[in-house]
Amino acid sequence: MIRLAAPLIFVGFLNGCQGDETVRAYGAADKQWRLVDLNDTAFSASATLTFPETGRVTGQGPCNGFSATMTVPYPWFELGPIAATQRACPELDAETVYFSALSAATLSEVLGDTMILSNTEGLSMVFKAGG
Repeated sequence: MIRLAAPLIFVGFLNGCQGDETVRAYGAADKQWRLVDLNDTAFSASATLTFPETGRVTGQGPCNGFSATMTVPYPWFELGPIAATQRACPELDAETVYFSALSAATLSEVLGDTMILSNTEGLSMVFKAGG
């Protein structure tokens, strides 16, 4: 019985040691990120992103609130399916662009109050911390 318990205790210990390895743990937590630039063009609509807890991303598009999952380790960035409310507004086209860009992002970098999401195809999303 003792031989069986030791490996189970060790596995439990390892699972308990696994921490957050996402962009949240590398400077993105406890901040609201506002999209200011998309592909070298100022993003005039309001769009935000937050990392409220390990494995979860939330935010506000120009029209709708959204949430998604994310578990890949930093510097990688990969959202699960985006679940958003379904309100219509005049900036729905900008929201479609925002959600598409978020879904296409594969890399993240946090430098103080700046976060950049990008991919190898040339996508560049620049976020600033704060409302």
